[in-house]
Amino acid sequence: MGVKLLSSSGGSVEVNPPTTASNFTQTLVPVTSTLAPLVSGTAVASTSGTSIDFTSIPSWVKRITVMFAGVSTNGTSIIQIQVGSGSVTTSGYYSTASLGGVSSNGGTITSGIALGYTNSAASVYTGVMVLSLLGSNTWLSSGTSTFEQASGYGYTYAGKTPALGGALDRVRITTVNGTDTFDAGSINILYE
Repeated sequence: MGVKLLSSSGGSVEVNPPTTASNFTQTLVPVTSTLAPLVSGTAVASTSGTSIDFTSIPSWVKRITVMFAGVSTNGTSIIQIQVGSGSVTTSGYYSTASLGGVSSNGGTITSGIALGYTNSAASVYTGVMVLSLLGSNTWLSSGTSTFEQASGYGYTYAGKTPALGGALDRVRITTVNGTDTFDAGSINILYE
């Protein structure tokens, strides 16, 4: 026997239990009296400025997907993702990136989560980075991107944030030197 939940707007959700004789539990997370959704941020043109910030991320979030399309800067500093609770954390990360198709490659940074290990003003990146909550306000990352200036190459990367002082509430995309300016592309996040 299933349970049907009716919405005041006319929609409904039907829940049917499995046919086995076991107990199953599904915990629903309240967010302003609704179920925890997959929330899309607002895409930001990465065509100016030295950083792109997404703030006011709710404390219940357990996974964040950072999406970037055609992103470029005017310099050679590596593009990185930083996170924070109340303010952006700028040290204590462990991050590595590797460029496929190159026999000797890879690099590690500690100031954020790297989107690559090398960069130039001609570099253009399109890809996805997923941040997942490990526990104790520590987040793990993994992702891939195309390296559009070198046909057939792509980056893979992974990393770990330091333990934040509280729940993550912000994500910043910037460069390691913090002074190179974004000059192309678009960036957005999803969180759940």
